[in-house]
Formats: sequence, structure tokens, C-alpha cells
Amino acid sequence: MLAETICSAVSAAGLGIAAITAYRKRFLAATRVFAYSLVPVALVMTGVVEWVSGIAFKPGVWIGFGLLAVAWLLFMTTRAVERRSGSSRKERRAAKAAGRDAEVAPAAPSPSLTTGAGASAPQAQGRPRRKPEQGAAPGDDFSDIEAILKKHGI
Repeated sequence: MLAETICSAVSAAGLGIAAITAYRKRFLAATRVFAYSLVPVALVMTGVVEWVSGIAFKPGVWIGFGLLAVAWLLFMTTRAVERRSGSSRKERRAAKAAGRDAEVAPAAPSPSLTTGAGASAPQAQGRPRRKPEQGAAPGDDFSDIEAILKKHGI
């Protein structure tokens, strides 16, 4: 009963603030405050407040929350130990990828069709591999990106 009274008072205060905000010609903010002020009354009318107050005073519920906290603590502890040890997700993924790299040619999007170790997919198709500029690293060719930016005036 006390919770319902408090929720009603909070809603009445919210409606008053919404009216003052609307009087100041801030209708969008007033509508938002009005919506927030309806939430406590809606929770009372749907029975959520009664349900929460019934749960809050039962010892079995607090034991359940305690068990959830212990489970979360154990989960986070195992994550921290895993991060400190040598085997991280990245290392396992790298090891898995290293096993696959033997089957896939370098810089090829799919497995190589040739069995020779020296042939790669672009060279096997007769297209010469494009070499980067002398002073640039292999991934520093941004000429196409620069062209797009110049096209849009950036």
C-alpha cells in the first residue's frame, strides 16, 4: 500500500513538471517527462510493484541472488586466469589459422588449385602480381581511396 502511494506521488510530481515544461513551450521535452511520469502508475496497475515487494522480503530469493553472484564471480575469475595464462583466444585462433595456411596460397581468398608450393593463385591465372611503390609498405597503396575523396571534394 505504501509503495502504491509513493508511485502515485511520483507520477503526480512528474505530471506537474511536464505541465511546467509545456508552459515554457518545450513540448518535446514535456512529452518525454509525461511519458516517464506514467511509468510508476503503470507498474502499480500491472502488479509489478506488488510482485517486486513480495520478492524483496523472501530469504529464498536472496539466496538465489547470492548464487547468481557466485556464478558471475567464478565466470569472471576463470576469464581473468585464462587471460593471464599463455593460451588466449588469439593464440588458439592463430594456431588454427596456421594449420589452414598450409592449404591456402598467400593472399588468396580461397584454397589454391595447384599443388606446387611456389605457385599462387594470381600467378597461376597468368596475371602478374601488382607491386607496391618502392618507399611504401605493402598495404600503403591508398590511391583509390584518395581518388574517391577527391571526387567528393574532401
